[in-house]
Amino acid sequence: MGDSFTEGIGDREPSSPGGYRGWADRVAEQLGRGTGDFKYANLAIRGRLLGQILGEQLQPALDLKPDLISISAGGNDLIRPGSDPDALAEQLDQAVGQMTAAGANVLLLNGPDIRDTPVLGMVRGRVAIYNENLRTIAARHDAVIGDMWSLRQLSDTQMWDADRLHFSPLGHHTIAIMALEALNVDHTLLPKVPIALPPRRWQQARTEDLVWAKEFLFPWVLRRLRHQSSGDGIKAKRPTPGPVFGPEA
Repeated sequence: MGDSFTEGIGDREPSSPGGYRGWADRVAEQLGRGTGDFKYANLAIRGRLLGQILGEQLQPALDLKPDLISISAGGNDLIRPGSDPDALAEQLDQAVGQMTAAGANVLLLNGPDIRDTPVLGMVRGRVAIYNENLRTIAARHDAVIGDMWSLRQLSDTQMWDADRLHFSPLGHHTIAIMALEALNVDHTLLPKVPIALPPRRWQQARTEDLVWAKEFLFPWVLRRLRHQSSGDGIKAKRPTPGPVFGPEA
């Protein structure tokens, strides 16, 4: 369950449904190794707010009677002016309670440390407060925390997509390893280290910032002003449970 992060935006893969792979698909590929009856569904849709995720995805997820539910939600809310991380956590608390009451194990992913990320860095304090609330929720409902905040590797720019809002394939791969280890699952994924890049001159950095603002920031602002979402008209890429095989297979 979730938004663009769990849908896999930034991790382009033509052979995957919707054209994106992502950390959740990578985790499912590992969970399904050597398990003939393993089935995986991905209900996440880009642009969704927490209330939309819970309203649209929670009951369909529970109807599947899953052994494991992962949820990453609230990020799109936190980047909006005036959002309240405590109020968001109260909504999520009730939903996680429903999941565990239904017999599902829950993997609850928190937000990454966005201190050095352009634009997003301004809401770092809200993310930190929200993350602390998530730890309380996890402890209350015996859920597992997928701790992206402590994943220092994500501070490398190569972990992020060109839009600086989503993760690159390298970022999704790194997060998948973290999630599998949080679940205490044996896996075959090996850590990947970013290639060292030459230092950028300030002129190059400024040019890249202007290109980014034109191609990604301004369109995002316009969608907010027009009350539009990147997920308008988009459906879940894996609404029906089934086996999943990665590109390597």
